[in-house]
Amino acid sequence: MPNRKNTFSSRRRRLAQRAVHAGWAWVQRTGSVTAERPGRFRFGALGEASRLAFPLGTVFGEPWIHLGSHCIVGEQVTLTAGLMPDLDLGPEPILRIGDGVVLGRGSHVIADTTVTIGSDCYFGPYVYVTSTNHSYDDPHQPIGRQWPRMEPVEIGPGCWIGTGAVILPGARVGRNVVVAAGAVVRGTVPDHAVVAGAPARVVRRWTPGDGWQPPLRTPAPVPIPDGITPEQLQALAGLDEAAVAELAELDGKPAAELAD
Repeated sequence: MPNRKNTFSSRRRRLAQRAVHAGWAWVQRTGSVTAERPGRFRFGALGEASRLAFPLGTVFGEPWIHLGSHCIVGEQVTLTAGLMPDLDLGPEPILRIGDGVVLGRGSHVIADTTVTIGSDCYFGPYVYVTSTNHSYDDPHQPIGRQWPRMEPVEIGPGCWIGTGAVILPGARVGRNVVVAAGAVVRGTVPDHAVVAGAPARVVRRWTPGDGWQPPLRTPAPVPIPDGITPEQLQALAGLDEAAVAELAELDGKPAAELAD
């Protein structure tokens, strides 16, 4: 005879699990910050369709933080302007984030002095950007008690910053730069470069005359043709290797031969 207690207990657990998930989804939707629903935050600028996901990380100095439109700020992302809350930082923004920027979960952007992130930059999870570093000039004083050094940081538009990368004070990252996961960036990085390592160095670069050097090892992805529907993409994803090979063979034959 079936054990009804276990059946009912399992059913209750499933219902409780669904309720918890539904409740947490509601909390995430309600707790997110947008221009229409900023909550207690008063950003200097928060563009259209931008969203800070809940739960938020540490956020302060928001009157000196300007976010562009269509930005996605992941969960537990820290955004700060100034050394501490409730400082008067003057008339100009300290942290500027352009349009279409994505900041991955757990990332930190610490702007004690000017930090600028260009439009269409994508950050992986746990990226750390800071305009401040500890100083250790006095060997007799604890490092944490010594006045830090501050230098502006600038990240150009169109960059991809990999998971766990660190952008140090004074960094000037050019346009369309790839920063490898775990890289530690200091100094100037030229446009259209790939940097990796700690400290980061240029491992590949594109120039108009020579293209990518060293050359790319894989061909560029083929863009999806115009007019392809999501249903067609799903159908293609379900094809096995034999069906793909057959379609490729048919694609190479003239129309007259296919009509026979």
